[in-house]
Parts: sequence; C-alpha cells; structure tokens
Amino acid sequence: MRQAVVLESMILCEPNVAIISSQLTVAEAVWMGTALLHDKRGAQNAFTVDEIVESVLAHKLSDAPAETIKQHAKQHCVANLPPRPNRSRMLYMTSGSHRRLFRDGDLFDEQRQGAPTHPAWEKVSARVREWYETVWNSPSALIANDPLLNAIGTGKGMFGDQGADAYVNSLRDGWGDRA
Repeated sequence: MRQAVVLESMILCEPNVAIISSQLTVAEAVWMGTALLHDKRGAQNAFTVDEIVESVLAHKLSDAPAETIKQHAKQHCVANLPPRPNRSRMLYMTSGSHRRLFRDGDLFDEQRQGAPTHPAWEKVSARVREWYETVWNSPSALIANDPLLNAIGTGKGMFGDQGADAYVNSLRDGWGDRA
C-alpha cells in the first residue's frame, strides 16, 4: 500500500491533511492536480496538459504511468470533448492545449451529461470541497470570469442625462437626408 501524501497547499488542504493517492482514480488525481495548480497560481486561469501531468506526479496523486495521466488530462476528463471512453467532466478545454477545472455553467458534450465533475468528496479534505464550492465554483466566480458579464455598467453615463433612444436620435439629427 502506498504511503499517504501530505499536500503543501495552504488554501486547499489543512496542514498535515493527507490524501491516500491509491484511493484516487486517475481522473480524480487529475482534478486534484489541477486544483492545486489553480491554488498555487491564482491568477492563471488554465494550464497545459503537461503542467497538469507534472502536478499529479509531483504530488504523487496517482500510481498511473505519466502517459495514462496525460491521456486523462488531454481527453478523458475534458467536458467539452466527446467521451473516449471516460465521461467525466473534471476539466474544461480553454484552448487546444490548455485546461482548467470544470465549472457549473460550462458547455459540455451532451454524452457527458450526469458524469462526475469533481472527486468523491470523502476522498479529499473538507477544505478542498469548501474551496471548490465557495471559491472556484461559486456564482460570483462564474461572473468574475465572464468577459461579457464583466462589461455590465461600463457604458453608464455615456448618454448623459438622456435615455439611449434620445441619444441615438440626437446623433441621427445631423445625418440629413442621405439617400
């Protein structure tokens, strides 16, 4: 039996909280490795497949060969790719080689409907679940990462004291009859 691995992440895992890597599936290990990258590099939204594999291996989250872990990060766990054969929705592809953790509201392949989006909670610390639900997957996190929703209010005051229709009509007044 493998030894327990103590993760050094201060936000996700309480000091001395261990995860027994042999209890995690490869998909769960990929999720955890990606979560640790999000925790460590806060502002970075997505990671290369190789970075995710390195994280899983560095934290000894799986006994699986690197190629198996890579295939999970590249295809098996990616929600917005067709399942081949794994259906989990642990990751989301932001570009050809970059992945991040899946969030509620992300688009996904319909064949992955109902598939797991995170590890079985009994396999990870309560802090991991709390981070996922209140920081990563919270409604405010979804809004914070949506460029269109972030644009709300940017045109406030653009029309002065008049409404949008009156403003547009004032612009059109100078057009004259252009036929």
